[in-house]
Amino acid sequence: MLTAKSQTLSTVTAKPRRRFRTDHLWLHFMVMPALLLLLIYSYGPMFGLIIAFQDYNPLKGFLHSEFVGLENFRYIFNNADFKNALGNTFIIAVMKIVFTQLFCILIALLLNEVRKVAAQRTIQTMIYLPNFLSWIILSGILVEILSPSHGLVNEIVKALGHEPVFFLGSNDWFRPVILISHIWKEFGFDTIVYLAALTSVDPGLYETAEIDGATRLRKMWHVTLPAMRPIIVLLATLSLGRVLNAGFDQIFNLYSPITYATGDIIDTLVYRLGMVNSLFSISTAVGMFRSTVSTVLMCLSYYLAYKLADYRIF
Repeated sequence: MLTAKSQTLSTVTAKPRRRFRTDHLWLHFMVMPALLLLLIYSYGPMFGLIIAFQDYNPLKGFLHSEFVGLENFRYIFNNADFKNALGNTFIIAVMKIVFTQLFCILIALLLNEVRKVAAQRTIQTMIYLPNFLSWIILSGILVEILSPSHGLVNEIVKALGHEPVFFLGSNDWFRPVILISHIWKEFGFDTIVYLAALTSVDPGLYETAEIDGATRLRKMWHVTLPAMRPIIVLLATLSLGRVLNAGFDQIFNLYSPITYATGDIIDTLVYRLGMVNSLFSISTAVGMFRSTVSTVLMCLSYYLAYKLADYRIF
């Protein structure tokens, strides 16, 4: 009797086996092209990382090129151009992360104070539009606006009685131009994220603060900002994984040999080493170093996001 009961109980508590459902077969086939492209263009090239440890010769291929161990990495770590590009990458990326987030928070706070919904949505649309434009288009616009001969900005500078400034050809001005143009293009997306976080704020908190005599500035400081704190912490920690991503598309379309000292980053250095100078082994070593550090920083950012903001990927 006990044996029969135990068998019945084990049958009831046993987990049902998952079977491959044939009615979902077409859904799996729909995923196959994307999965195939991912394998070819994202995971397939990883086999070429062996080039970083070789004196690569395109005629011999990576199967027959001479193996040199860590010699390429020793070369890049002692190379002045690499050290300069690494420093520029870190400085530009950190500047973009910090100032973009601060600007987004400020704009979100100001937009939250706009009472007319139509006006708020119009402003959101206007600030979000540059996000849809590529850096190829925007760089052409910036070159024309900042031109020292006929650019709008320099026309204003000359009208004020000053000499025209070569913004994109000056090491003093290149980073500020990169930062301002990046904020102009990208801040609209993060602003909408912050505004979405504010929709969950209880209106009763504002009413209570108003009854207590709080001004708009006080309500912003004691109600709005605390409500934004979780999303601020989350975006700040997740941005840690982008510390070595200073924006190849933007800088490649705006920099020149004159501004290598302050504008050359790891991605543009890899491009010049590999595509221009045909130093495939050296460029692969630089790219592998960047990818390895970025992977570590990304894992660290997700760990901090889990600890500080209770954010999980899965």
